[in-house]
Amino acid sequence: MAKAEKSPFPMYRGKPLVRSGDTLYYGSMADKYVIRIDVKTKKKVEDMDVADKCIVHLMYTDPEIRNRKQIVKTSEKNGLYLALDIADAWLTRALAE
Repeated sequence: MAKAEKSPFPMYRGKPLVRSGDTLYYGSMADKYVIRIDVKTKKKVEDMDVADKCIVHLMYTDPEIRNRKQIVKTSEKNGLYLALDIADAWLTRALAE
């Protein structure tokens, strides 16, 4: 039995999840599509800042496409869990094409 390759990034439902500041990228840049989640507002829960309003973008990974043309779908969600839930559904469907 071969060992599974270990990703240098945290995984969510089998795809990499990478954070840069208040922006998260879900999916592999080697695929045709990736999800970008922008955390717009945060709220305090006890002593932690928790994502509140999140903007979810399904976008092409092709660097030849201009930035505005890369975005395929956009949605605003309340909370990171709902944002990741729609992100996984969109990305799974888009990559199945």
